[in-house]
Amino acid sequence: MKKALVLGASGSMGSAIVNELIQRGIDVTVFARNKEKLQKLYDKHQVTVFSGDVFNKRNLEEASKSVDVIFHAINIPYQEWRDKQPKLMKNILEAAKASCARLAIVDNIYAYGRSKGTPITEEVRKNPHTKKGKIRLDSEEIAKQSGVPLFIAHFPDFYGPNAGSTLLNYTLDNMVKNKKARFIGDQSISREYIYTPDGAKAMVELALNEKAYGHNWNIPGSGTITGEEIVQIAKSITGYNKSVPTVSKKMIQFIGLFDKFMKEFVEMYYLTEDPVVLDGSKYEREIGLLPRTPYRIGIEETINRLRG
Repeated sequence: MKKALVLGASGSMGSAIVNELIQRGIDVTVFARNKEKLQKLYDKHQVTVFSGDVFNKRNLEEASKSVDVIFHAINIPYQEWRDKQPKLMKNILEAAKASCARLAIVDNIYAYGRSKGTPITEEVRKNPHTKKGKIRLDSEEIAKQSGVPLFIAHFPDFYGPNAGSTLLNYTLDNMVKNKKARFIGDQSISREYIYTPDGAKAMVELALNEKAYGHNWNIPGSGTITGEEIVQIAKSITGYNKSVPTVSKKMIQFIGLFDKFMKEFVEMYYLTEDPVVLDGSKYEREIGLLPRTPYRIGIEETINRLRG
């Protein structure tokens, strides 16, 4: 891989992938709608900035000319998933075909459905019970039937630098600002998160490995951790001395009466009550050791970035 295109380069995992590619000396084109945000993020790096609309095939095809790998790390609002996710995937696949590029897809855990209490392998039959899980699975099937050489990487919830829209960064950011901070979900339950630079390393390593294509890959975080432990770590780093209450499902449902995003988030709340934990043994068997930054270090680095 000499040249890569990163779609969603201003987002949490997209920006981490861009930084990882730059560190490896790979020529990168960064693609997102907001040109100013891209320029601000990468003003100290030699990248090609392409501001465009992923729903415009001409934009995508122009941006993907002569690239070897397209990284799909685009995140769109929940309320737009039903109408836009299938079209988004089809546009990206057509751009990949036009440029004869391979495709590396960043995906979440929604398509797996409910947890059965043990770490999930890639061989587990996907049985989503939510609208968004079914949409993800449909998009996966569209991709696999396209004939484009690709792989799909499944990740737990993100946290890390430039991951401001994620649930955990929402809590950490308010603690840094000494505002009223809240934690979404039962704080006594152990859940899994991935530090975005770790996810990016795994993603790029897969893209560079011939045998990664044609497969799904689970990329777990650095074990599981409770919300209580996260809050204590963050307090010790920030000096935050206020309580951090839990945002319950009923609270989300109430907010959802006035907020379209929260209305759509309600069905995903189950992940805070019955967490899905990924088994990464396939990656370690076929590719190598998974990058696993300890939570203490990852949270501290995230907080340092939030401080500016």
